[in-house]
Amino acid sequence: MVRTKDPAVRSLLIARAAHMLRVREPVTLRSLVDGTGVSTMAVYTYFGSMDGLWRAVRQEGFRRLATRLETVGKTRDPVRDLAALGASYISHALAEPDLYRVMFDAGFELEDPEQADQTLHHLVETVERAQSGGRLHAEADPLTLATQSWAIGHGLASLVTGGPLPHDALANGVPMLTALYVSNGDDPVRCRRSVARGWRDMAA
Repeated sequence: MVRTKDPAVRSLLIARAAHMLRVREPVTLRSLVDGTGVSTMAVYTYFGSMDGLWRAVRQEGFRRLATRLETVGKTRDPVRDLAALGASYISHALAEPDLYRVMFDAGFELEDPEQADQTLHHLVETVERAQSGGRLHAEADPLTLATQSWAIGHGLASLVTGGPLPHDALANGVPMLTALYVSNGDDPVRCRRSVARGWRDMAA
């Protein structure tokens, strides 16, 4: 008889592994399951190996980020939408600090790299909408501008979730993104208004 896998057990092990890694606790089969009520065999049952567990942990971070970004609706103001995507990214980091730490650890492979790439594609697509609408220079490379936007969000998220900067430092996202988009063709007054609205609508 084949026993049905319990998604709750899988989620439990992923969350515990991510937390242990973030707080730098030694992660072994025994330390991972200690106090959870499941056996060490659960790691093999649900992930195949410890490497499989780490792949799943990293993937889970991108899966949850993708789900969160999907909640950012498209409006008639693509610059607002760009800022809202950045704020949503930061909200993810604040809500999932353990998984966020593991997401960018390239020492572990991803189960589905395309899903991770899709998170950046949300920004690329929105940059293209801003270009089509005349808000940003048509000659700007969408991938480059999306990457620069992501770098701003990632930098703020990392500094705040890592502890060096207080939560209030997230407000710096508005002038930083405004400067980026203005340098790429947007009107300064209109841009700041759009960015501030997107940041306010989605920020945690």
